[in-house]
Amino acid sequence: MIIVMKRNYTPQQLEGVVDAIRVHGLTPHVTYGVETAIVAAVGEFHIPALDPFEILDGVETVKRISQPYKLGSRQAHPENSVFPVDGFTIGGDDIILMAGPCSVESRSQILETAHAVREAGANALRGGVFKPRTSPYAFQGLGEEGLEYLAEAREQTGMPIVVEIMSQTQLDLMLKYVDVFQVGARNMQNFNLLRALGETRKTILLKRGLSATIEELLMSAEYILAGGNKQIILCERGIRTFETATRNTTDINAIPVLKNLTHLPVVLDPSHATGDANYVLPIARAAIAAGADGLIVEVHPDPSKAVSDGKQSLKPEKFAEMVKQVKAIAEVMGRQIAPIKKPTAAGW
Repeated sequence: MIIVMKRNYTPQQLEGVVDAIRVHGLTPHVTYGVETAIVAAVGEFHIPALDPFEILDGVETVKRISQPYKLGSRQAHPENSVFPVDGFTIGGDDIILMAGPCSVESRSQILETAHAVREAGANALRGGVFKPRTSPYAFQGLGEEGLEYLAEAREQTGMPIVVEIMSQTQLDLMLKYVDVFQVGARNMQNFNLLRALGETRKTILLKRGLSATIEELLMSAEYILAGGNKQIILCERGIRTFETATRNTTDINAIPVLKNLTHLPVVLDPSHATGDANYVLPIARAAIAAGADGLIVEVHPDPSKAVSDGKQSLKPEKFAEMVKQVKAIAEVMGRQIAPIKKPTAAGW
């Protein structure tokens, strides 16, 4: 249910609405607009009529939310969600570039990559330290050692770090290091993990599952929103279809559809969507043209020696070329690549 306050509502009237929502066993979530406030009441509401809320002082209109994803819908939050991550803002006119290797392999590898992608125009550094691999014998990541290397890279470049979390048991450790928690495709419906991340106030990058529908992705985001964490970035990374020419099938449709259905920012991962470095640039261009708020791209200084996903990783010089191309498309769309963070006299 959505309650829209009158333009001249008072703080006392808004508090009365919030209290009434709680009396009925619902959870209130307030969104402040330019001229008014919108209160989403979430939970099981067994009263058939909306009369108890329509008669409250300061209330303009009351209506039910038609979508199953309540807090993520544009009914509850008509304007785009725009929020800061260290060094940049996502959800507005700026387009964000997150880049780095699939796996942190060594100190030298991640530092070299971090400086290269920052120089090319990246805003954030991605890197895996706990790796969900199909084979139990494949490289599983460096764990805390990798987090320490990423933290050093952040200290040297000023870029926030994006790291995949696989289980809520890793949360306490990772909270000490990580700026943006990535929830991978295999964990999109790991509801215990989503609930735990909802209790944090860290930015969450939520990837679409291999065979998940758009509605299922939004319902997963709802778990995080329901916990009070509103800083969610949705990520389209390709879905599994009958096609075998590429690793996955890039669902470009998902970008404008998501932008229409939800206020949350949307990015695309062209590396996992294609599984081939030869196709990353054209899909990255397509994503920006379709309205994506950013890209997350795998970059490795020597993909032929990468311990994971080398085939889909760009070399730094190819990433720099991609940045130039998507910048040109962004300008046509009336947007721009977010500027890289600059050091101050006091450091980053």
